[in-house]
Amino acid sequence: MISLQNRLTLTYALFISIALTVLTLVMNQFTGIVFAGLIRENIAEKSGEIVRSIGDQYDPMRKNFDTLTVEAMGMYFVHEGYIISVADEDGNPVWDARSCDMEQCAEVINSIAERMETQFRLNGSLQKQQFPLKYLGRSVGNVTIETWGPFFYSETETEFLRSINRLLIAAGFVFIVSTIVISVLLSRTIARPILEAKEAARHIAAMYAKGNTAGKHTVRINENHKTRELAELSRSINELAGELDESERRQKQLTSDIAHELRTPLTCLQGNIEAMIDGVWKADGERLASCHEEVIRLGKLVEDLNILTSLEWNDIVLDKTDFDLAALLNAAAGQFAQAAAEKNIAVNLHLVESPINADYNRLKQVFINILSNAVKYTDSGNITVSVKKGEKNWDVSIADTGIGMAKNEIPHVFERFYRSDKSRSRSTGGAGIGLTIASAIVRAHGGSIGLESSEAGSTFTVRL
Repeated sequence: MISLQNRLTLTYALFISIALTVLTLVMNQFTGIVFAGLIRENIAEKSGEIVRSIGDQYDPMRKNFDTLTVEAMGMYFVHEGYIISVADEDGNPVWDARSCDMEQCAEVINSIAERMETQFRLNGSLQKQQFPLKYLGRSVGNVTIETWGPFFYSETETEFLRSINRLLIAAGFVFIVSTIVISVLLSRTIARPILEAKEAARHIAAMYAKGNTAGKHTVRINENHKTRELAELSRSINELAGELDESERRQKQLTSDIAHELRTPLTCLQGNIEAMIDGVWKADGERLASCHEEVIRLGKLVEDLNILTSLEWNDIVLDKTDFDLAALLNAAAGQFAQAAAEKNIAVNLHLVESPINADYNRLKQVFINILSNAVKYTDSGNITVSVKKGEKNWDVSIADTGIGMAKNEIPHVFERFYRSDKSRSRSTGGAGIGLTIASAIVRAHGGSIGLESSEAGSTFTVRL
């Protein structure tokens, strides 16, 4: 399988090479067409020059042409590819290049024909044109010019075209080599962050495969790329590594928290039971009630874990019925009336009739969990429960005047076993999964739950 770097290099190089080849061919063709047009004009101008030169050799006094000069000029023009013949006004021949040197004329024409047919692949034949010779507006004869046509290149012009073609080929070669070099450098620039991301991901995966992940997600790759997509890729890998680090930390914290939550009631049970077995304490109602309380605490923790597992695996079946959401909130708040009164906390209810089809017991558990936190972490002030009607939803808000939490902790409060203050949570007996369960139940109903918090307190908003 070809690597990304090699694929990019080959793609860029092939594309640019084809583009340059096509461009070179087009330029060569275009140059040929333009140059051919110029040559046609040049031949026409040259023919005009020949006519004028021959006409200047007419002697009006003698009424004839200077034959020697015409011959010299004619032989000169033969070497340039123009076969001329001159006749006087009566049509009598004055000079004819073919009669003068047939072999030379044939050699020149054959040379031109071979050059045009072999080098330029242009088939043609001798083209003959006749031009009048005039003196003071009076016809004094005519000159016939034969050239290889439709047009021909002289040796100098042929060499010029060769030079242009060599220049185009050399320029194309230089561009192709430059393109390959640039393609290699560009592909390396693009492939490098991808390879770094691949190695980082492989490193993380290898650590998980070995079961040794502690502190191994500290790998980070450079995010300073000028290409946005590459920068986002690198940033995503770094964020993944960061999330894995945080997940690993929370997982370790989870183990510690679960161990603590189980250890406390088990230690209490073990101590009481051993004391009663050893006869230190009597197995009276008070001691048995204490043991029973710890058993209930353990059972509650196990039940919460079962509920959380069912919700997270979407294995929960909702028992939906029609009821008044306001009545549910009133009942849930009533369970905390005594606890709130003991802390001099006022519980304010702003409820309206709010019919809804949902799982009554599940939603009650949601608001009990939220209200439980509100009472635990509010030392004075009030707790306000309100319901507002939206277009297609009910918004339930539970606001307290408690201690609140830091902004960086808000995104994590609905995660399993997350605690913003471990010592505080343990003192109140919480396991850190009440809000996780609440969030999962709300999501199972197709709703959402959010939190706003500051030093002035916290406000949970449940949309159903």
